[in-house]
Amino acid sequence: GSAGDVVPVQQALAIEDGNGNRAVLVTLDLVGIDRDTSLAIRNDLKETHGLALSQIALCTSHTHTGPVVGDNLMSMYFLTPPHRKAVADYTEQLKRDVVRIVGEAIKDMRPARLSYGVGDATFAVNRRNNSESDVPRLRAEGQLRGPVDHSVPVLRVTTGDDQLRAIVFGYACHATTLAFYQWSGDYPGYAQIALEERHPGATAMFVAGCGADINPLPRRRLELAQDYGRQLADAVDKVLADAMQPVAGELTTRYTEIDLPFDTLPTEDALRGQAASQNKYGASRARRLLAQIDAGQPLSPTYPYPVQAWRFGDDLRFITLGGEVVVDFALRLKRELGEKTTWTAGYANDVMAYIPSERVLKEGGYEGGGAMVYYGLPTTWATG
Repeated sequence: GSAGDVVPVQQALAIEDGNGNRAVLVTLDLVGIDRDTSLAIRNDLKETHGLALSQIALCTSHTHTGPVVGDNLMSMYFLTPPHRKAVADYTEQLKRDVVRIVGEAIKDMRPARLSYGVGDATFAVNRRNNSESDVPRLRAEGQLRGPVDHSVPVLRVTTGDDQLRAIVFGYACHATTLAFYQWSGDYPGYAQIALEERHPGATAMFVAGCGADINPLPRRRLELAQDYGRQLADAVDKVLADAMQPVAGELTTRYTEIDLPFDTLPTEDALRGQAASQNKYGASRARRLLAQIDAGQPLSPTYPYPVQAWRFGDDLRFITLGGEVVVDFALRLKRELGEKTTWTAGYANDVMAYIPSERVLKEGGYEGGGAMVYYGLPTTWATG
């Protein structure tokens, strides 16, 4: 099922194996989702449909041209009271929409076959290792640097009459081709549009991969977002046209929250100094943290970081990680768990911050720690 106007779009896919084990994938054309909003949705789904946290994956596309939700990234927004009310009203509507759409998906379940394959798309570039202005030349010379994950994982859902019902696909790249203040799903949205036009009756669902340090380059023009969307749709269609691996193993779902440690927390005096800073984002974060302390909630030394895994027998492992996860994690998980049977998504269940690997954390920069201020977290992650 889906709901919304042009954007954002919410979609849900309910899957159940022959033993009654169930999982629900929800894809959202949003920049992210905060923990409180995510938990409210998932707890409602537990009450209405008996789903455990392990059985629900809320995956955001990270489009930068989508609406603000809940408290996500609130330290970087300076909203008027009417805007804050609009955000709150939209967030409540989003919660209701997702619960309703999941209910529709569960009610509409029917016998189906799943199959899996992996394609390739090459417009993603490591933004830490390549200057944006140099990318066209470096690409032409074959000299682009830095780790990337160009894989395009695809899950196909067909009903017993060979009707294509759903296409779930992923890519590890920021949805930041566009920089205007209009609604758009960016390149993932254009890919979904193209696939649904090419396959009438099928629902296309995008899952963002571990692309926190990866950008679509060049960018900042509408026609580029449309072109990247076509490239991604072409990659998906190539997979659909090939022999895909059946996915028929028993479905198992797991979920945990890791107490991810922060570095040394700031003192109240330090926060009061930051609150008076000329850096409006740092001052905004400090004021929010001071308000939390004043309300009797001391800063926590850790954050409850969500990790989730769905396993379809030996055919496929689908892993979701919270936050903006750098590409190193997906590459390592594929090495350790199986290159052809491991699909790792970021931006899932709670988008609380960037999640750097140890390498990126030590190198520093925006993904290594600079972005923490915009998410309102008190400091960088601890090493180790």
